[in-house]
Amino acid sequence: MPDQPDLGAAAEPEKRSPALSVDGLSVTFATDAGAVHAVSNVSYRVYPGEVLAVVGESGSGKSVSSRTAIGLLPSTARVSGTVTLGTAEITKMSERQLTAVRGGDIAMVFQEPGSALDPLFTAGYQIMEALRAHSDMSRVAARTRAVDLLRLVGLPEPERRVNYYPHQLSGGQKQRVMIAIAIACEPKVIIADEPTTALDVTVQAEILELLRDLRDRIGSAIVLITHNMGVVADMADRVVVMRAGRVVEQASVDDLFANPTQEYTRALLAAVPHLGASTRTAPVVTEVNENDSDTGASTGGTSATPAATVPVLEVADLTVEFSSGLRRATFKAVQGVSFSISRGETLGLVGESGSGKSTIGRCAAGLQRATAGSVRVLGSELTGLSERRLRPMRRRLGFVFQDPATSLNPRLTVGDCVAEPLVVHRTAKGAAMRDRVRQLLDDVQLPEGTEKRYPHELSGGQRQRVSLARALVLNPDLLIADEPTSALDVSVQAKVLELFADLQRECGWACLFISHDLAVVDQLADNVAVLCNGEVVEQGPRDDILRNPAQDYTRRLVAAVPVPDPEEQRRRRAERQRLIS
Repeated sequence: MPDQPDLGAAAEPEKRSPALSVDGLSVTFATDAGAVHAVSNVSYRVYPGEVLAVVGESGSGKSVSSRTAIGLLPSTARVSGTVTLGTAEITKMSERQLTAVRGGDIAMVFQEPGSALDPLFTAGYQIMEALRAHSDMSRVAARTRAVDLLRLVGLPEPERRVNYYPHQLSGGQKQRVMIAIAIACEPKVIIADEPTTALDVTVQAEILELLRDLRDRIGSAIVLITHNMGVVADMADRVVVMRAGRVVEQASVDDLFANPTQEYTRALLAAVPHLGASTRTAPVVTEVNENDSDTGASTGGTSATPAATVPVLEVADLTVEFSSGLRRATFKAVQGVSFSISRGETLGLVGESGSGKSTIGRCAAGLQRATAGSVRVLGSELTGLSERRLRPMRRRLGFVFQDPATSLNPRLTVGDCVAEPLVVHRTAKGAAMRDRVRQLLDDVQLPEGTEKRYPHELSGGQRQRVSLARALVLNPDLLIADEPTSALDVSVQAKVLELFADLQRECGWACLFISHDLAVVDQLADNVAVLCNGEVVEQGPRDDILRNPAQDYTRRLVAAVPVPDPEEQRRRRAERQRLIS
């Protein structure tokens, strides 16, 4: 492959001054495992009022090239080439000059809001900080503007939530705060690194409309880094495809989807999940030996039995309330939720961010106390158990958290992170433990040597694969997956979902699959429960819920799913706008 393919002059807009130029950029990181060449000879431009999408597999260099543009690479990085913002060369700026530029002329929406937001300050304070750093705005005016920005990005009750700390917000709500910070000073260039990863489809549509409005209103150039090809079809004017740190193709969005010239691009498009294309069949489950319920052992029988007779997870009338402080009413995050999951089954739990999905998942794992109701795993009641009595129960559970950056210990290598459950529960050691770790890392498509690296040395998608490997290392009876593929590019997502299904057929574990990606839920789930404001509004077989929804709320969720076809997506967007107006 040549260093830089012929991208064609026709792919770029008419000749005018670019808002951001990347020319011959190469970035190498020094790590404990040796030098990592993250980006090699990358060049592209984005113009005022244009959306340039940068796509490719995790680890392809998408985020590294964009972080170079805002001067956020670590000291271990060696950079060659140039990045120019308007007429100012970013790669030659001092840290003081970069501080003056960040948030004003160029801003970034980070991939993982849980690690990007400061846990010690409220959402409102962090927005006000961005506003006052680049203007002489008073504190009162900045607070008023912060509330307006939170309302603009669709955060419910902005006057109240402006005082919330990051841990009091859901993953999607934290991402909306990040977007509010990024657009606060109406920058000339917005780098959006997976800006809708943590958002449900309805809010995703609103955020994309917001970014389009900002582009049209003040002429902001947007660099959109994403693995969601539906978002690319919806937003992008041009697309840059990266692989192994190099640009392999660049074209207008219509040309790329209609006539991709590179085999790699064609493979990416073929891996995109489509709502309505599921081929999943009903699970075949095995009998459970009641004597195994105290040890969490897997079943050994092969005789088929109806799924309803083998409940692995039973949730009945679950209610979770959070105190809102002195003299304030409690907040009901979950209200009267009931469902069950049998061995070999997957229940897809969907709904908007803040609807209670993750809270239910944490209750099922014994990580959140229920206010009322019952949670049973293989017949054993979890609610009310002490931490000591919960510990052996957790051998039966695997949990893939929504944000891998905050769920992996930064002091441990990747190998130690995956092996940690084996150490805690004393199920393997020495060579057996190392072999098990390597097997799981192979299963989730991570190369040899990854186990010696640290989480911060991996991309967001690679960290999520590590999180999935750790959840499966104990061969659990119940896997609770909270947005397990949200950070994965489409090709790796397809492989992980295929692996997920194969392992479930082989091992027979039940799965509570929490996601806002209805196409992924369609591909993986047997049954679907739809949540709205902490309550189940609709529940049933996947085909009934996603093909013929009975509730308006579910119909709106399905209608908001972007499709990987620019022409069709433009029609869907116009129809959505007509319905809203």
